[in-house]
Amino acid sequence: MERLNSKLYVENCYIMRENERLRKKAELLKQENQQLLFQLKQKLSKTKKNPSGSNNDKNLCPSSSASGQS
Repeated sequence: MERLNSKLYVENCYIMRENERLRKKAELLKQENQQLLFQLKQKLSKTKKNPSGSNNDKNLCPSSSASGQS
């Protein structure tokens, strides 16, 4: 019984570490997503302010992203 408890304890520690790692990664992704959304909103507001057509959809994405590369 004690051996089983030890095994479960070790598994639990591993799961807690993995959860913490994933929590940190999720937080970084959330921050990146918020930054990208902010940049997109800025670009969209610039296009609305300049409706002459000089700003088109190609300006919304950097050239590397538009070509499918990141």
